[in-house]
Amino acid sequence: MPTTTTSKPRRPTGQERQAGLIAAAASLFAAKGFNGTTTKEIARAAGVSEALVFKHFPTKRALYTAILAEKVTVNELLEAVEESAKKRDDRRVFTLIASFRIRPGVDPTLLRLLLFSALEGHELSDIFFGKHHKVFYDHLAAYIRTRIDEGAFRDLDPLLAARAFIGMVVHHRLLHEIFGVPMHRPHDETVTTYVDLFLSGLILQPRRRRERRRTRP
Repeated sequence: MPTTTTSKPRRPTGQERQAGLIAAAASLFAAKGFNGTTTKEIARAAGVSEALVFKHFPTKRALYTAILAEKVTVNELLEAVEESAKKRDDRRVFTLIASFRIRPGVDPTLLRLLLFSALEGHELSDIFFGKHHKVFYDHLAAYIRTRIDEGAFRDLDPLLAARAFIGMVVHHRLLHEIFGVPMHRPHDETVTTYVDLFLSGLILQPRRRRERRRTRP
């Protein structure tokens, strides 16, 4: 009879092991917090030894930083926002940001990580905030400042306005991703409503624009 040979299971590559460790750590950090998670638990969840965890990531901090690098991908969005900003397409600028922040089917891991890191008070929350939130505030505030100077928006604090808009959509995420409140409107309709509400209070009406031009020195 002919003999059959069975191939040995392929060993995961170093890159695949790293990806598995990042996924396991992200899940545990989101469920138990950074301080409440041990490297031993991460190793167990990833199905490897604790020594292998330290081989790829010498500290939990290095793992957390790797999670951010893996999951925080906003460059393409910001490029699209900048392109719309150049065209002075107000609705498109705000819609892009709102659509991204409350997009359907998003993994709640990042939001949970942010909340845990802020509550635990470690310096990693600053890294997270800078990469995932402040960048939006800065870009949107700069655009609002430009539109105020051009007489299109009301004269108000641009950073407060940016925080107000992003705070509105982040609160929406908290309701649905953390507290489990069911969505009662389709995603596109929800985004349109938020953008309409905000822009209606921000855009300077034509009569007010004319008055503002006359009063400017």
